[in-house]
Amino acid sequence: MAKDRASHSAGPDCGCGFSRREFVKTLGTGVLAGSLPLIGRRGLLAAASPVGPTPSDPAETAVGRFFTTLTKAQREQICFPFDHPLRSVVKNNWAIVKPSISDLTTEQQALCREIMKNLCSEEGYERFMKQMDDDSGGFEAYHVAVFGEPGNGKPFEWVLTGRHDTLRVDGNSVDGAAFGGPIFYGHAADGNFNEDAKHTNNVWWYQGEQANRIYQALDDKQKAQALVVEAEEDDARSIRLRGDQLGSRGIAVADLDDQQKQMVQQLLEMMLRPFRACDAAETRECLEAAGGADKLRLTFFKEGDIGDDQVWDIWKLEGPAFAWYFRGSPHVHTWLNVARQA
Repeated sequence: MAKDRASHSAGPDCGCGFSRREFVKTLGTGVLAGSLPLIGRRGLLAAASPVGPTPSDPAETAVGRFFTTLTKAQREQICFPFDHPLRSVVKNNWAIVKPSISDLTTEQQALCREIMKNLCSEEGYERFMKQMDDDSGGFEAYHVAVFGEPGNGKPFEWVLTGRHDTLRVDGNSVDGAAFGGPIFYGHAADGNFNEDAKHTNNVWWYQGEQANRIYQALDDKQKAQALVVEAEEDDARSIRLRGDQLGSRGIAVADLDDQQKQMVQQLLEMMLRPFRACDAAETRECLEAAGGADKLRLTFFKEGDIGDDQVWDIWKLEGPAFAWYFRGSPHVHTWLNVARQA
């Protein structure tokens, strides 16, 4: 697995009200170098999607207020046209622009934190704050860029990047894509590049635990079908949507029994738990539009098995227009891309 490497595009305080003890208790429940094809825009004055974020949601209105505070010099550094190719880039460790949040004014930093808080569920925000604290020393070490013109009825997107994050707020400006396009989230727990086999204190490993519960619920024939040797590359190529070219690797969810299918549904809900309700709803809608969970395939990889314990650290859930690639070795990297169609 390639090591995390930070990069700048043309031009990279925890603030957490969650105690360590409460956090650990909660844990127990439980491209190439980065560019994907740009997904088309949606005119915000056109008919809105029945689900998903809107320009009037809290994160989006905070983006609009943030945009109005930017000086001409700041806009030259962190603002771009909506269709700029940088908007569709997703990486595991990068600075979308050179200035960090810490370089912004106190008011602008507070608005960025407000955006981030409204981008997540309450639990998800605490997990992201722990992750950012461990990985980069806090939220203010991250970077934000704005594409388009928020607040005036035109398409826009706010993008946050840094170590182990590429996250988006778009008010449904990006047509047919959950989360405003492909995203990334990860964590090296407590700053440990090489995590232990139990991924102690990793904020995302609860997802890996559920995936492995599914594996243990398979019979021997199913396990043999679901398990392959070599993992995919640790970059954005792994979440290109394959459509009709999905192939037959892994095990089809359609072939699972009712209990196993229910466990897959639980895994999907665990994946959505950190995010705000409107993004979760749009993800579900996209999945249904592409044929539902029965169209997904689940694959586990022998490569990267920390501790040789056959608790598979790397796995993937993939459908025609759904790609969720969880690489838990040597620490967690998670690539995610969901659309209504490939």
